[in-house]
Amino acid sequence: MNQSALTLHFAPLLPEPIVWTLAGLVVLCVLASIFVFRRGLIWRGLCAGAFVLALLNPAMLEEQREAVPDTVVIVADKSASQNFNNRADVTNDVLAGLDQFFKNYSDIDVRIVSAGNERDRDTRLFSTIDQALSDIPVQRRAGVIILSDGQVHDAPREDSRIKAFGPVHTLLTGSRGERDRQLQIIEAPSYGIVGQTVTVKFRVTDSGATPSDNEYATLLVRANDEKPDMQMVPVNTDQTVTFNVAHAGQNILDLEVSPLPSEITAANNRIPLIVNGVRDRLRVLLVSGYPYAGERTWRDFLTSDPGVDLVHFTILREPQKLDMTPQHEMSLIAFPFRELFELKLYNFDLIIFDQYTMNKVLPNFYFANIARYVQEGGAVLEASGPSFAGENSLYQSVLNTILPGEPTGRVIEKEFTPGLTDLGLRHPVTQHLLDNKDAKETPWGPWMRQTELKPKSGDVLMNGADNSPLLILDRVGKGRVAHLASEQIWLWSRGFMGGGPHADLLRRLAHWLMKEPDLEENALVITADGGDVVIQRRNLHNALNTVTLRHPDGKAEDVTLKQGEDGWLSARVTASQPGVYSAEDETQKRFAVIGELNPPEMRAVVTTDDIMRPVAETSGGTVQWLSSDAGNMPDIRFVGPGRSAGGNGWIGLRDNNAFTITGARDVPFLPGWAYALGLLALAIAAWWMEGRRSKK
Repeated sequence: MNQSALTLHFAPLLPEPIVWTLAGLVVLCVLASIFVFRRGLIWRGLCAGAFVLALLNPAMLEEQREAVPDTVVIVADKSASQNFNNRADVTNDVLAGLDQFFKNYSDIDVRIVSAGNERDRDTRLFSTIDQALSDIPVQRRAGVIILSDGQVHDAPREDSRIKAFGPVHTLLTGSRGERDRQLQIIEAPSYGIVGQTVTVKFRVTDSGATPSDNEYATLLVRANDEKPDMQMVPVNTDQTVTFNVAHAGQNILDLEVSPLPSEITAANNRIPLIVNGVRDRLRVLLVSGYPYAGERTWRDFLTSDPGVDLVHFTILREPQKLDMTPQHEMSLIAFPFRELFELKLYNFDLIIFDQYTMNKVLPNFYFANIARYVQEGGAVLEASGPSFAGENSLYQSVLNTILPGEPTGRVIEKEFTPGLTDLGLRHPVTQHLLDNKDAKETPWGPWMRQTELKPKSGDVLMNGADNSPLLILDRVGKGRVAHLASEQIWLWSRGFMGGGPHADLLRRLAHWLMKEPDLEENALVITADGGDVVIQRRNLHNALNTVTLRHPDGKAEDVTLKQGEDGWLSARVTASQPGVYSAEDETQKRFAVIGELNPPEMRAVVTTDDIMRPVAETSGGTVQWLSSDAGNMPDIRFVGPGRSAGGNGWIGLRDNNAFTITGARDVPFLPGWAYALGLLALAIAAWWMEGRRSKK
């Protein structure tokens, strides 16, 4: 709508300094006449004023104005806490009502924006408001209407910034008297040493609960797959719980508190913590059957790792061997078989038999202890020499129940180059030994001897002479066994004809035997990648391609994994909200965290007016509660600047009457001849009046 307006202003005929200098001289002359003539002051003053006014040249500025619309910003809170109860429905209903209302006002610029999403760690509404109003001057801002539960984490505190928005009205989508209980982790370690305990500090906080509910809560503690422990803990007080790091890799401590009656949500009552177990020291027992060139390879490899505590025994002389060596020169120490294989057997993480022969040094019944040790979670590595094929073979003991390879009685003595089987090319222990998987021949040096084995169980990863199994891995009960059918790996360590990756192979073997999670054949891995959850599983034995993904709110969905590279199945799922996600199959369960364990968005979910009330008071707006019925939406009125912008049942938006100037024209207040006649008339009148007084 166009309109015109007139404004009085001055356009001096002379530069302003000259005009004001002349005006000063005129005033001095008038004042001097008072003392000289002592009469005619009024008329002389009128003449002087008219003269100065003529020099200032008053004019009328005629402006052509075009009205511009005021801008109203409506913000819909879409954060995770808005999904509780019926807040989202109330928001949508009121939003539809506001949209319908403003359709009747074509002269108002209405900007409806959404702020936040379910994956955000906090609710940041005012950054969205700033962006929506970035191109609107303050003079055109009618106000802001916010639809939220009041849990806003970027509410401004500067008065100047708040007033620039216009009146800010917050319409609360929740209900009065809401209740919530929250479990908050204060301190929790990310890593722990296997076999030791870690301490987790936490707090149970009640919001909106009555004092009778504010005393104790029931805490359920689940450590890995152990039996859950239940205890009573006081609320609103810092508490601690200890947790034993049972194994390497992910250890899960799951804390869950009992809900309050009529609690708004239980999504923040449970937090699974991930504590990665690391081994302090690897305790290894190495038993060598007799001294030979390869013995140093094993010893050097194990002692080069500062994380390994090695106990090494070499049998220098068998009991039945007869020679003329004096007894006091022949024996260093007596073999402590009872201490090692009975009293302290379970103190070792790994036992290595290096070319061991059944020579009556170790009584046969102790092998039963070793077999039981493996069944209960221990690990054994057998590196076989020629004796494994004979009548004194270690296979003649009860260890034949756990060893995956059976000797055929043949020792192959010829040059051969170890190679990887199809499974070995994909198994994590041997997968990366070859840089080029498509190479027709392995670029390694040869070995000279191998004991022929017939595999009974397990996975054959390497073949040797005559395509006979060279390396077999097997799981026995809760433990693991590795069988290397040759003692010739020392040739690689010496660099014979180019050598080979002996250190990598032995290190991975040891870590696989120690159940390193990264070397699991069917390892299940879940990681956070931005706002996505990535699930991967190694597929060596046609593992199931479906896993169950559980969201932080307890929702479960089946995810189908697709075949990728290097024997991995994978899938990518968009995270629905921040929190702890778990992926599980029949045997494994892994966790990943999207965002923080205690994001601000979930720390307080009860609807409140405390945060936005200072903003409302400073801006002149209001904070009002809505119900599930959109008909209870407050009335909307337009008020002038400086007027009250809200009250009981209504909210006000500022009517700025803003405009832009499309044209302007200067119109003289009086024509020049009118000024001349006026000055002449005043001069004649003053002369006449003074003449009359002089005659008297």
